[in-house]
Amino acid sequence: MAHKAIEEAVEALLEPILDADGIELVDVEYVRERNWILRIFIDKEGGVDLADCQSISEKAGEILDEKDIIPDNYMLEVSSPGLDRVLKKDKDFRRYAGSDVDVKLFAPLEEAGGGKAFTAHLEGLTEEGDLALTLDGGKEIALHRDKISQVRLHFSF
Repeated sequence: MAHKAIEEAVEALLEPILDADGIELVDVEYVRERNWILRIFIDKEGGVDLADCQSISEKAGEILDEKDIIPDNYMLEVSSPGLDRVLKKDKDFRRYAGSDVDVKLFAPLEEAGGGKAFTAHLEGLTEEGDLALTLDGGKEIALHRDKISQVRLHFSF
């Protein structure tokens, strides 16, 4: 099973269980670093703490062992998505509309000064599902998701 398919299968398996506990499944990553790592990012109203991560790690570990959907040996990591969380899903773009975001593109964008990375104000989603952004200087653009490598909440000190 390809790593993307594993991420989707884990998400489908865990999301209803976490929802029942009032925990949001923010993202799932299955990546090979030195070894395979399954990262589960969770959140809840008021934020998550170490006890939440430990509890979900135990529950997820039991379910994943029982269902045996991952053929490789892997390490399981459960954590908060952090202050500069990655935005991927429609619900993320709707929830954080009105926030500043850091955008990374696959190719340079002339409207953003010819760069592949910039900070913009997230307006939300267009009817077509594109990201509606306002650049510095007030220029509004819509970006199709296939042009976007990553969108993160902008965090400034």
